[in-house]
Parts: sequence; structure tokens; C-alpha cells
Amino acid sequence: MIAAQESMTAKLCSFARAYHSMLGKNKIFDDYLAYDIIGKDVYDEIGSLLKGQVEAAGQLPRYGFESLLVFEEMDHYFSPIALSRIAFAERALDRFARNRASCQYVICGAGMDTFAFRNTDEAVQVFELDHPDTQAYKLRRIHELRWEVPPNAHYAAIDFEQDDLGRTLLHSGFHTSEPSFFSLLGVSYYLTAEAFREFVRSVSILASPGSQFVLDFPDESTFEPDSTSRVRRLAQITEQLGEPMRHGFSLAEMREILASEGFVIRNHESPADIQRHFFADRTDHQQAMENVHFILAEKRRQ
Repeated sequence: MIAAQESMTAKLCSFARAYHSMLGKNKIFDDYLAYDIIGKDVYDEIGSLLKGQVEAAGQLPRYGFESLLVFEEMDHYFSPIALSRIAFAERALDRFARNRASCQYVICGAGMDTFAFRNTDEAVQVFELDHPDTQAYKLRRIHELRWEVPPNAHYAAIDFEQDDLGRTLLHSGFHTSEPSFFSLLGVSYYLTAEAFREFVRSVSILASPGSQFVLDFPDESTFEPDSTSRVRRLAQITEQLGEPMRHGFSLAEMREILASEGFVIRNHESPADIQRHFFADRTDHQQAMENVHFILAEKRRQ
């Protein structure tokens, strides 16, 4: 199912949120706690990695790794996806939680997500699920920063390849009768269709009617010979990082998988929609990826 440890692409996306918050103009999403939570060491590690790639290409940054040269590839391939999908997810969550006495937000593969500390709605119970190693690092960072863990934040270590999602959540205080909002961001790229279906089935078993599920996914153009150079390059980058993309989903296939497990699509954002909603009139290099879509699905009411 989901990768068993924190991935390099996950680190790159966390890095992108931190950099965008500190230095980005006309912010797509302001994760103002991103730099603190990943820490200087990881931030510098990713920055040095990018610097090395630029130098290997024969381009020497003039101002360390925080130069425009270094971040051209980041802004071109990773930042647009990382920033727009979290903005899409949290906007949908805000609408879901509004006017509800209580609800549960389940972040699958939470990584260094900071929502639990940015959240101002105490009625939202936050459940972060991630690999034990990744979660242990995050909890150490929280301790080092002397942040007080909110009483509505719950951390559940899980190896998605071996552990049962339902058992893990229930042991963490999750209630199947409560309205819930699940997110799966940056993960479907690395799943086969069968593994993705298995995950959706697990969510469906836990979700009460009316609960919602947000995700991003690469479409079938990802592996087509005539796909755009940017799409091909992103697939090459992730493969070089040891995380090859597994499958490109057509909208019809995505709809069938969700429907067969009890979900109906409430909002589908195509690349053109994402461009219009998040990247219109920008002056930097960021634009929506040609093959990435967002979905907001809802568990059917009986």
C-alpha cells in the first residue's frame, strides 16, 4: 500500500512549503510553521541537494542554495503540486467542518504537516497517521521546539504495508459514527490501481455517511509517449529518487474505484481548473502540472 517510510519527495514537498512561506510572493498557501517543523538540518539537506543538482548541470548558484537558479526546478516541478493540493484540501476541510459541532480530520501519510498547530477550531479532532520513524522524528521536533501538543491532536504510528488502518485509528480514539474528513495527498502517484482501491476500501469501512475524502492523482497522460516534457521530467525525477510513479488514473477509472467503495465525486479539479484557481496571473514560474488532478469525494448516505 503506502510507502513505509518518509520519502525524499515528501521532504521536497515540505521544503517547498517552507521556502514558499518564507520567501514566496503572492502566496498560494502559507504554511508559516513549515520551516520550524522540518528543522534547519533537513531544510539545509534539501537545499544542498538542489544546489548539487544545479552545480552538476554546470550552473553555480551565486547566493547559496536560496538562489533563483537553484529553485527553478523546484518551482517548475514540485512546488505547484505541493502548494495547491494542500490549499485545496484545507479549503475543503474548512467547508466540511463549518457549522458542525465536531468532526475528525484524518491525515494519511501526514509527514511534517502542521495543520494541528495552525488549526483554531477545537471541534476538529486531528489524527495524523504515518510511519513510526517519520512520526518519531516529528514528535522529537515538536519537543525540541517546545510546542504544546493540542488536546485535539492524535498521533498514530502505522506501517501502511503491514498494519490495519481501522485498528490503528480506533486505538487512537477515532469514532466511526462521527463525521470525518480523510486526506491522501502525494501518495496515489506511487500506488497501483489495486493498492489504491484497497486503501479506499479501508477508508470507506471507517467513514460514516456524509464523510469526505480528498486526494490528488496523476492522470493517464503521465506515461504516454507524447506527454509534455514537464510531465516526463517529473516522472524521471521521482524515479531517480527511488520512487517511481506506478499508475496514471483516468477520471473514469478513478470514478469507478471510488463509486465501487461507496464514494461519489463532489468536486473534480482538472489541470485547467487548478491553473485558474491557484496560478492565474502569477509572475513567477509556477503553473499547474498538466497531468495532476484533485478530487473531493463523499461517502454516500444510506
